[in-house]
Amino acid sequence: MKKKRGPKMITAVLILSGMITASILAPVLVRYPPNELNMQMRLRPPSYEHPLGTDALGRDMLSRILYGGRASMVLALSTALLSMLLGLVLGVMAGWYGNALDWIFTTAANIFQGLPDTCLIVAIAGTLGPGIQNLLAAMIITSWAGFSRIVRAETLSLREEPYIESMRCFACNGPRMIMCHILPNIRNSVIILFTARIGRNILAISALSFLGLGVQPPTPDWSMMINDARMHYRSAPHLIIVPGICIFSLLLSLNMLGDALRDWFDVKNDEAPEL
Repeated sequence: MKKKRGPKMITAVLILSGMITASILAPVLVRYPPNELNMQMRLRPPSYEHPLGTDALGRDMLSRILYGGRASMVLALSTALLSMLLGLVLGVMAGWYGNALDWIFTTAANIFQGLPDTCLIVAIAGTLGPGIQNLLAAMIITSWAGFSRIVRAETLSLREEPYIESMRCFACNGPRMIMCHILPNIRNSVIILFTARIGRNILAISALSFLGLGVQPPTPDWSMMINDARMHYRSAPHLIIVPGICIFSLLLSLNMLGDALRDWFDVKNDEAPEL
């Protein structure tokens, strides 16, 4: 029976589509460049000329919000995608071939998951130094274990299925069975984990940018905007409220999408057809 898209999925898709579209069309939607300084217009409240006001350097907040969404979403998506690919390869190889490879993988995954993610990310990013490339490296190093452990467990379970054993009797090689039967059957779990990982990456990137270890100025970034506005939270609260709402909305929509996809792929929630 075909499942219906619930309100969670529809709401999440609408929010994400709106934010992505607005970020892509930023050059068309804004009047001012995101880094254009105008000290005569500093700390202005929202108005017709500047719908979201201006910051401490007179830069248009609407421009910086729309351009800042590019950095946050692209970095979060890139780190989640690269972590997923690395964890997928390592998890499938360890679960399928086992033995010494599985022991090495399990030991490494236990070490990485035994350490607090945030502390480890800050330590790696602080050691490598600020910058987008170092931020990506720190996020990937600390994120692959979550994907790989789930993929390994799914692969171990599927490896013992009767249809896999029967294919071995027909001399079907390992790579072909992995590509044709293992990966398609773990696709749903990987997709759900991928959406959840994007949200966690946004939080981590925001924290690192807030500490000065992530996106560097003059590139607009929501968390950097919050950091820069700390000294003016009383006279210009919109400088903190607006980027905070953007981060909250993005995280909420990703969590809603992950919950909706989990319900969508869960066969236990399938309704029995009426007789």
